Amino acid sequence: MIRFAVVGTNWITRQFVDAAHETGKFKLTAVYSRTLEQAQTFASDYPVEQLFDSLEEMAQSDLIDAVYIASPNALHCPQSLLFLRQRKHVMCEKPLASNLREVEEMVACAREHQVVLFEAFKTASLPNFQLLQQSLPKIGILRKALINYCQYSSRYQRYLDGENPNTFNPRWSNGSIMDIGYYCLGTAVSLWGEPQKVTASATLLESGVDGAGTVLLDYGSFDVTLQHSKISQSVLPSEIQGEAGSLVIEHVSECQNVSFVARGAKPQDLSQPQHINTMLYEAETFARLIESNEINHPGLNYSLSMARLLTEIRRQTGVVFPADGQEPTLNC
Repeated sequence: MIRFAVVGTNWITRQFVDAAHETGKFKLTAVYSRTLEQAQTFASDYPVEQLFDSLEEMAQSDLIDAVYIASPNALHCPQSLLFLRQRKHVMCEKPLASNLREVEEMVACAREHQVVLFEAFKTASLPNFQLLQQSLPKIGILRKALINYCQYSSRYQRYLDGENPNTFNPRWSNGSIMDIGYYCLGTAVSLWGEPQKVTASATLLESGVDGAGTVLLDYGSFDVTLQHSKISQSVLPSEIQGEAGSLVIEHVSECQNVSFVARGAKPQDLSQPQHINTMLYEAETFARLIESNEINHPGLNYSLSMARLLTEIRRQTGVVFPADGQEPTLNC
């Protein structure tokens, strides 16, 4: 069993813990939160051996083989480095860090200490996403794609009311492209790699982050348009267009349904069943990398590509984070 700890006690952490246990390869042994009371509340549903309100102490524990980090984006780099240097495998929520410089440092650290660093982009591990990849030849010569994810944030009204939620706060390296837009960009990079050229525009909020944006990826013989927003809602699916037909994807982050529409024909449903907890598949991938000691896995190059593109998109749209100039503190 892989003994693992969690940093962060929100709903996504609970979902990952349940997924990790479902694989049969992990055992939760430690929980970190800012207070021991919060850690205890989270751990009450699991047989956890250790609770921490100090990351440094948890990183030194000999009861931990790996850690899952689900803290605010700005803390991903310093917290991951802390555990990597203690030779703990790290699965860190997307985006892996605030910028390219941080990701490069994290990758170098993982390689130096010979431990697995894995970015938690669940979409690429889903059965329907892998089916989507396998189905690309059906559409013939690829010409265009629209990857769409626009969802009105439940925290946006709080922002409009004058509060300062993390979602729209540059201090935590957040905003639309670093959150919901990541799924659009990650889907494109997972399918086709880095584009030849990227052109980005965004709607900036007064806080300094992007509330919505559009990114055009130029791959030479085809182009991909990314639409992302946390301040508006869309009901449109995503679509990949070829000369012979199109592939249509409902809710791209979950790949809930994938269909093929041949030119002039009716849609053909290609979807297959997926586990209700879609984090199961990335948990299985993380376990496989640890068990095979695959330090230099392909996911590292993916993470570097994503960091390069996210950093360039922010440069073009004028979104600047404090983390671009200095590291935040470890604890949150």
